Amino acid sequence: MSNLIYNVEDDASLRELIKYALTNAGYEVMSFETAEEMLTVLSERLPDLIILDIMLPQMDGIETLKIIRDKYKNIGIKIIMLTAKSSEVCKITGLDSGADDYITKPFSVLELTARVKAHLRKYTVAASDGALVCGPIALNPFTRSVSVDGLPLTLTYKEFELLYMFIRCPEVVLERDILLKEIWGYDYFGGGRTVDIHIKNLRAKLGIYGDCIVSVRGVGYSLKPA
Repeated sequence: MSNLIYNVEDDASLRELIKYALTNAGYEVMSFETAEEMLTVLSERLPDLIILDIMLPQMDGIETLKIIRDKYKNIGIKIIMLTAKSSEVCKITGLDSGADDYITKPFSVLELTARVKAHLRKYTVAASDGALVCGPIALNPFTRSVSVDGLPLTLTYKEFELLYMFIRCPEVVLERDILLKEIWGYDYFGGGRTVDIHIKNLRAKLGIYGDCIVSVRGVGYSLKPA
């Protein structure tokens, strides 16, 4: 399944050029003229990467970026910002707000395609209609459902959140402190042992695929696709 890319650009000719180049590169591309249009679709289907122009006619790219990073903070959607502005302040603002990359106009579509490929190269989770798939494990963040080899799996709230983080960041080592902060929150006073216990329970429920969650001694855990 090809990666899904959202392209938000108010310049019609540039929007079509980007879509043409990325489609030819093998990606599925959905184009939008405004951020509002894209955010409506985003609530129904998650992309792997968003190309987001900063200078948009209504809601600008920076505001849109902040909304995405706040509402979908545990989802590893890659975001590349496009802008005609070349100032360091604009670039830093975008990166500080959660952008993964920044390209200044005018640019070569070959350069953009290369940047997209670089960001998606290690992305092994497929997204389709909101469902995230990693090997035999399928997780839908909107219906909060999980299945393994097509069979439904019942998880507690915390177990679901843990698996959600892992499946969005395959092969990335997630430290215990990060897991505690993101899932239990800043005000939680429990230690790393809490994470270990929940991971143990999650592994048991995954059955023969429990070993996909690998312990990294003294650090945390990582999901290795089966």
